[in-house]
Amino acid sequence: WSAQDADLPVGSSHPVRQELRSRREGGLPWRWSPADLPLTEPFVQEALSLGIRTFVGVPIAVDGRVWGFALASSTAVRPFPDDVEARIAGFTDLVATAIANAEARAHLRTLANEQGALRRVAILVAQSLPPSAVFEAVTQEVGLLSGADLARMERYEPDGTVTGVGAWSRVPDKLAVGTRFDIDGLSVARDVRQTGGPVRLDSFDGATGGIAQEARRLGIRSSVGCPIVVAGQLWGVIAASTKRDDPFPANTESQIANFTRLVATAIENAETRGELRRMADEQAGLRRVATLVARGVAPDLVFAVVAEEVGRLFGAENTAVARYEADDAIAMVGSWSSRTSDDLARTLDRRAVLGGQNVTTLVFETGRPARIDRYPAGDSSAITANARAVGSRSAVGAPIRVDGRLWGSLAVASSREAGLPAGAEERLADFAELAATTIANAEAHTKLTQSRARIVATADDTRRRIERDLHDGAQQRLVSLSLELRAAQAAVPPELGAELDHAIAAATGALDELREIARGIHPAILAEGGLGPALRSLARRSAVPVEVNIETTSRYPPPVEVAAYYVVSEALTNTAKHANASHAEATVEEHDSTLLLRVGDDGAGGAQPLRGSGLMGLRDRVEALGGSIDVHSPVGQGTVIQVSLPIEQTDAVQTPGGR
Repeated sequence: WSAQDADLPVGSSHPVRQELRSRREGGLPWRWSPADLPLTEPFVQEALSLGIRTFVGVPIAVDGRVWGFALASSTAVRPFPDDVEARIAGFTDLVATAIANAEARAHLRTLANEQGALRRVAILVAQSLPPSAVFEAVTQEVGLLSGADLARMERYEPDGTVTGVGAWSRVPDKLAVGTRFDIDGLSVARDVRQTGGPVRLDSFDGATGGIAQEARRLGIRSSVGCPIVVAGQLWGVIAASTKRDDPFPANTESQIANFTRLVATAIENAETRGELRRMADEQAGLRRVATLVARGVAPDLVFAVVAEEVGRLFGAENTAVARYEADDAIAMVGSWSSRTSDDLARTLDRRAVLGGQNVTTLVFETGRPARIDRYPAGDSSAITANARAVGSRSAVGAPIRVDGRLWGSLAVASSREAGLPAGAEERLADFAELAATTIANAEAHTKLTQSRARIVATADDTRRRIERDLHDGAQQRLVSLSLELRAAQAAVPPELGAELDHAIAAATGALDELREIARGIHPAILAEGGLGPALRSLARRSAVPVEVNIETTSRYPPPVEVAAYYVVSEALTNTAKHANASHAEATVEEHDSTLLLRVGDDGAGGAQPLRGSGLMGLRDRVEALGGSIDVHSPVGQGTVIQVSLPIEQTDAVQTPGGR
């Protein structure tokens, strides 16, 4: 206000010189004239230009601090009255009260806004929303509450960079989520990481580094940032930035810190949920593989399932189950790729020589789990070349041990920059153990099958030897004896010849019985004519009428034909002895490289395979050849025996021992 209409605009700024600073620090009323101050002071020059001769100043104290002052000036020669300071002070007290009330209301509004923002974010955290939604909400709330122009949340990466996980701006120009920066120059992120506490940067002028350059491009003048600490570890930073010249309020760091605690809670909750999901997925995968192992599924199928389960569980691109060979090489026995299997098959070598810096070789050399976070540039080994061919950047491998020996390895590879998660080696070991169990079971089954096959083959050889011995020995002697008796009969009187007739008949009967036994031991007709004639011969000798349907004319490996013959022979014998049947039938056909037999009757049924030594022997013979036998015999409804025999005679399971 001016009685002379002087131009004293509200909002005009004056530098605080030494004299005014001393008055402010003293906090007491004062009076003086322009002559008391240096003529060079802008304030003095302005006073002289207005004709001012004297001043009276009274401080305005708000909550114990000097907030400002009330200044009365006069152009009159006479001085102000002695009590003018006290009279002005009455007004400054009222001004101070008004200011205190206004600041209190502003503080309450700020506090209410802050609590409202915290409550909104806390609700999001409590609702277990995805972390990305919480990050975006927190970044926006921080930006609005602090009066910033831009706000950003960043996560520290292991490679010394930060990645934006939340972004907000009052204008369209902002840094997108996912933008990554090095923190080698001036930045809030760098200083927070170095100090572990809140940081305030007042200027980016002349600063180096990608973040500082981006700040200048966006017109940012100053920034404030606070650390995000998760489970005691520095996880990231929240930064608020302004394009204005005036700095952020002094309490901005504490405001942001309240949000960082909520962010940390959201991250911990998400990680806990993620860990629970991971554990559930892992246990489900292990259960699926264990079910296959328990069912005795073929190893190659188990290896393929293990590779797929592990690949999906780790979010990898490629997995492989490799067997170590005796010539320092590996053979891939199971694999999976997030691409099509045809792509992987065309890209990868199924066999490669060990060597180089890769997990398969490291597992072989150490016998322990191994990790490669980056393949060496100069590694030209075959296995590493395979890894590069499918775009792998990192890999984790675990040994597969069978009966105490190193059999092979299970490896998971990723093409992502972040690599595979920590602890992947230990998690991989559980699947490697299941693969080892599969191999051990398969090898035990192979040994059992081979042992049973050897026993059956030995029994067949013994049968053939006995048949030959009977044919070449006892049968020939009986034939010779019969001829000698007939010759003697011709040379003796008729009364003695009649007695020799009885001896000749007994010798002939014994010869017929021996021939029948020989045919049962190993029928010559089977070796000479095959299954068709041999089975028809069985049918003709059967006490029960038998209908024979032979739908194949092929010859098969001797063990298969012998097994098929004895299945039909034993079944017809049981029918004649126990079934009280009026009719039986036997069918033989070939389908998908498998010989199928079906022998049935219309008898009493009730056959119990586990109690009959004959059927148990047949089961051993059939299963020794990799086949199967099924007996269906409900009481009163007859008996049906169904048998399948693989025609190609190979080992049931191929599992080389490995190194």
